[in-house]
Amino acid sequence: MSVKRAIEKRGLNQAARDYLNEAERNIKVNASGVGCDDLVEPVPNYLSAKCEKVISGKNNAWIVLGRDRPGSRLSGYGGKGDTQAASIDIVVGRMGSADVQQVNEKNEQLWTDPNFKKDSSRVYISQKTDVDKNFGLSQGKVGNSHAKAAIAIKSDAVRVIAREGIKLITRTDVKNSQGAKVETVSGIDLIAGNDDTDLQSIPKGENLAEALKRITHHLDKLNGIVDAFLMTQMEYNEALLGHFHYSPFFAVPTTPSIDVVVPKGVKTLINQLAKVKRSLVMHKVNLKTFEMTYLTPAGGKYINSRYNSTN
Repeated sequence: MSVKRAIEKRGLNQAARDYLNEAERNIKVNASGVGCDDLVEPVPNYLSAKCEKVISGKNNAWIVLGRDRPGSRLSGYGGKGDTQAASIDIVVGRMGSADVQQVNEKNEQLWTDPNFKKDSSRVYISQKTDVDKNFGLSQGKVGNSHAKAAIAIKSDAVRVIAREGIKLITRTDVKNSQGAKVETVSGIDLIAGNDDTDLQSIPKGENLAEALKRITHHLDKLNGIVDAFLMTQMEYNEALLGHFHYSPFFAVPTTPSIDVVVPKGVKTLINQLAKVKRSLVMHKVNLKTFEMTYLTPAGGKYINSRYNSTN
């Protein structure tokens, strides 16, 4: 939602204000900008550096060909005097998030440097720059880029549109722009709100689906193991529940029935050892293998991306 007026004339220098006040109505219409005609509006005065070629129009639109400069003429690698720090700064709406002014209340000229925070829209291309620092970006898992070539796009709303496919690809070359060998593969961070405190790896869909199927399989096997245990235990329990002995001497309990209870007990022990215990051991091994395969970064089918993250 906009907080600015659709037509803003504050900040014009005195000559422009006098022109608008004294011009006749038909001249005002011609200078109103309707139909993309000429428009009288406040445009900041850009404080250019000697190394820069500045291309500017009438409508606060700029292309600056120079060296890395995120702020004053002493900023960036251009300000340090580094070589191989060429830059192209494409800007519309300088001072865009503040009141755009050419002059102050005393009609004195106001000048502005590049402002990566306040300027409305920017495409910044540099041969050598600290792009994350300059734009105030969180580090994420990819980390911050220092003294390297970079391209940055900033505006209120950014859209990347393709009629077919879009690919985000890292590490296409063995060396970077400074001639250094690229030793590692850097991933892609999707960071909402410029807050990387809860940045997590993005799951890989096919591996995750397969992992869930394996969990289901192992749970089904566990169900069978418990069922086997239950059946052997029930068999023994039935023998105990259906067989009683009473002593002729005051009806005191006697020893277990050797012909029924003891054989059933021995059989139950054997079945539980052979069927249940062994199956539980194998089930535990299978679960550990599952954990190593799908839930650890060293696993062959780790469910998370090793490179790409999001919050």
